[in-house]
Amino acid sequence: MTVLEPRTPDLRFWFDPVCPFAWMTSKWVRMVARQREYAVEWRFISLRLLNAHIDYGTAFPPEYEAGHTAGLRLLRVAASVRAAHGPEAVGAFYEACGRHVFETFERQDGERRGSRPFAEAVLADAGLPGTLAGALEDDAWDAEIQASTDEALALTGKDVGTPILHFRPPEGVAFFGPVISRLPDEAEAGELWDHVIALAGFPGFTELKRSLRERPQLPAFGVRPGEVGIEEDWHGGSRRLKR
Repeated sequence: MTVLEPRTPDLRFWFDPVCPFAWMTSKWVRMVARQREYAVEWRFISLRLLNAHIDYGTAFPPEYEAGHTAGLRLLRVAASVRAAHGPEAVGAFYEACGRHVFETFERQDGERRGSRPFAEAVLADAGLPGTLAGALEDDAWDAEIQASTDEALALTGKDVGTPILHFRPPEGVAFFGPVISRLPDEAEAGELWDHVIALAGFPGFTELKRSLRERPQLPAFGVRPGEVGIEEDWHGGSRRLKR
């Protein structure tokens, strides 16, 4: 019997499950992956660990600490999914998680997103055992999540957020983003991706950035398909109150 070696991914994608822009970019990446038969490896980066040195009470809007903490708790579940079912199951978990977090007009706070009933519903949607939700409380997974976060920052530098994409690993370059607020249609997805690949392929390209962003075109932000979200200044990669 011939044992096939795992395929080297065409793209590594670091995500925090509560980041709306990571979710929007991941939907675009999945479109391109289907069209181009890309292999995507989904990896962990925690906004809560990334901002561990920051005083949430003075630096962020009130809801950020609970939201980022929920993201870390859900990443613990994602790490347990990978350990029990392999890396492909992480993609299924993240996709289900994004639907529950962002593709609903129902108001959700960080406490609910980090709860066991929420995690169990996500796992069921992904076809995974609900018992894996027990990892929510298990901070033994945090060392693995921190190591994955550190790996991403080693590729990009520290002044970044989510998502982080590593093109043509292991030799290719990694960037924070691309960050998009609207999802391209199927015809636009590949063309837009080609422009990103062209920039990533030039050895001297470093950054193309603006901090003004539309609120993402997602039900969780009250923005319906075809509508344009209000524009806000996400300086520092977030709606941080202090620079």
